[in-house]
Amino acid sequence: MLPEISLHILDVAENSVRAGATLVRIEVLADTAENTLSVTIADNGCGMSEEQLAKVEDPFFTTRNTRKVGLGIPFFKQAALATGGSFSIRSKEGEGTVTKAVFVLDSIDRMPLGDMTATIHTLVTCHEEMDLYYRYARDGRAFTLDTREMREILGNVPLSSPEVSRFLKEYLDENRREVDSGSAL
Repeated sequence: MLPEISLHILDVAENSVRAGATLVRIEVLADTAENTLSVTIADNGCGMSEEQLAKVEDPFFTTRNTRKVGLGIPFFKQAALATGGSFSIRSKEGEGTVTKAVFVLDSIDRMPLGDMTATIHTLVTCHEEMDLYYRYARDGRAFTLDTREMREILGNVPLSSPEVSRFLKEYLDENRREVDSGSAL
């Protein structure tokens, strides 16, 4: 199992890239009153057939040809369920996939959220072919990052350029700190 939720998010988002997604939406929502940390990753990739969807939570099933096992989804599911939370995955061929994990926030078995700045930064700067919408919220405070808006402002400047990369890291860190207001996940 991966040691941080952010690494599970990266793994699922990389699946979206391999599925040909041009847009990936990631939402991380913490609600202390509800005692939940919800993670939703949705894409517009190729989706899965009903047969593939029925097998996706099986660690001995993968659509990849490079290995015989696919542990990402089963481990992500186990991480959520271990806290008393829930897990779901929906997919439709030609339309995309939605994966949702809900963690019990104060569970002793909940792994830390981890470095979402690094996760989002990696997805944005390493996958120029894809747009990313990211929303992080905690107890009613939120911020979003949408690469479609960034591309509109930047024109032909690549998101992976050193100046944009540096700005992106600072923007993500600053806004996360503001939303968290001193509390750590």
